[in-house]
Amino acid sequence: MSAGKAFRTLLLYRVGATLSYQIMMVAVGWHLYEITHSVISLGLIGLAELIPYFILALYAGHAVDHHSRKLISALACLIHIGVAVFLVTISLDWFSSPVPLIYTAVAFMGVGRALLRPSFHALFGQIIPREELARYTAYASSAFQVCVVAGPGLGGLMIGLAGLGWTYALAAACGALGLYGVSFIKAKRETSGNLSGHFLKSFLEGFHYVRRHDLILGIMALDMFAVLFGGAVSILPAFVKEVLNAGPETLGILRAAPAAGAVFTGIYLAKYPPLSDSGKQLFLSVMGFGIAIIAFGLSSNLWLCVLFLLISGCCDSVSVVIRGSIMQLTTPDHMRGRISAINGIFIGSSNELGALESGLAAGLLGLVPSIIFGGVATIAVVAITYQMAPHLRKLHLKDLS
Repeated sequence: MSAGKAFRTLLLYRVGATLSYQIMMVAVGWHLYEITHSVISLGLIGLAELIPYFILALYAGHAVDHHSRKLISALACLIHIGVAVFLVTISLDWFSSPVPLIYTAVAFMGVGRALLRPSFHALFGQIIPREELARYTAYASSAFQVCVVAGPGLGGLMIGLAGLGWTYALAAACGALGLYGVSFIKAKRETSGNLSGHFLKSFLEGFHYVRRHDLILGIMALDMFAVLFGGAVSILPAFVKEVLNAGPETLGILRAAPAAGAVFTGIYLAKYPPLSDSGKQLFLSVMGFGIAIIAFGLSSNLWLCVLFLLISGCCDSVSVVIRGSIMQLTTPDHMRGRISAINGIFIGSSNELGALESGLAAGLLGLVPSIIFGGVATIAVVAITYQMAPHLRKLHLKDLS
């Protein structure tokens, strides 16, 4: 099977599972609020998902490195399908106490998410030739961003037109699409090292590998702290209401702007991958992200806000492609699952903590000053990492291929 055809089957898996997840998360939020009329119930959705995700993420990485990656990918899709079907029955009022059952379903979504990331990245590294990794990473990033935008929009549209039951059914169908893609994946395992399977030993091997490799540790730290301080998106509802004096349709435009920038940039990078001066481009892209966030915080015009968020998405896409390529090129095949899972913990924690940081900073400093502070802190993180990671700033991806 050619790399292009293999990538399309793998992408079908990722797109199907991601759309299923995005649609269900939107529907679950609407479903719970209809029942409880409580904002707190919406906040608990993230907690219900994160707890099983953090508990299982590292073990999922271990399993991906020691068992069939294709089977684990199929299991992730089956979990999405099963959860969606279960939510259909809840939407039909088959149960007298639906709220605990909805949170249980969300917890299983966290399990599926824990399996999805390491299995996808491990299979991706197997089927894509090293010299093509940067280009296909750009394609994968663009496709993921499309799903992030299209999934919630499609879910909201389905709720309005057909109701919750059919929306959950659509999520199940998307999960089935992902499972269909998994069935066509053909990837031969390349095994090395001791794969006897003791979890604690395997877990420590993954952490020791990250700690010993400056490039991987550098990109993980850069990503975690940049997202931690640059999480302006999490407080967009307040910005729209207090600064722009606008409604939910404006929020939708602003939420879509970073993803749109990431998609367009990803398509460009697929044709012109950043193979030379990659480390410098990585630092410049994260710095550009911080500057765009500062400019966004200083803007009170809608279309300027859209422009700066679009630029932030462009910069983030460059960072994602370079970081993803470094991760794939420097990780041996038998450790891809564990390293991807560790990276997922870094990203997952930074996203959630970033939302918390943005909220606390807004409460202490004020809305606009907190956004500016986040951008400045991101630039400071870039400056510190640039000094502490000389191998990263001198990196050329073409030297790793």
